[in-house]
Amino acid sequence: MTPMPSSLTVTLEAGRGTVSLHLAGGLDYDTGDGLVQHADQCLADHPDLYDLRLDCAELDFCDSIGLSSLLMIRRRTDARAVRLHLDNTPPFLQRLLHVTGIQQLFMQPHTSQQAE
Repeated sequence: MTPMPSSLTVTLEAGRGTVSLHLAGGLDYDTGDGLVQHADQCLADHPDLYDLRLDCAELDFCDSIGLSSLLMIRRRTDARAVRLHLDNTPPFLQRLLHVTGIQQLFMQPHTSQQAE
């Protein structure tokens, strides 16, 4: 069996202080770096950003590198005092977050100066 090439489509939607990245496809070894680059570009292009939302409704796969990419984005948003949200997480991603013990990093609100 030949593995299928993975692909991830990222669509950006920007609003006042918020950027949503809509993810469709697989988040894995081949696509994780690209997602991190998209997030970095959002952080650079939107200095007034306070919420970065990753809409995972159309995400159909995530491996350990995909999880690592999400953690890298979380680290970078924390450094900029930007809240990271995982929206519409499919059941398989909820299970991965739970099994790896990192769900609290994406489910709890930040406790920084964002409350202003």
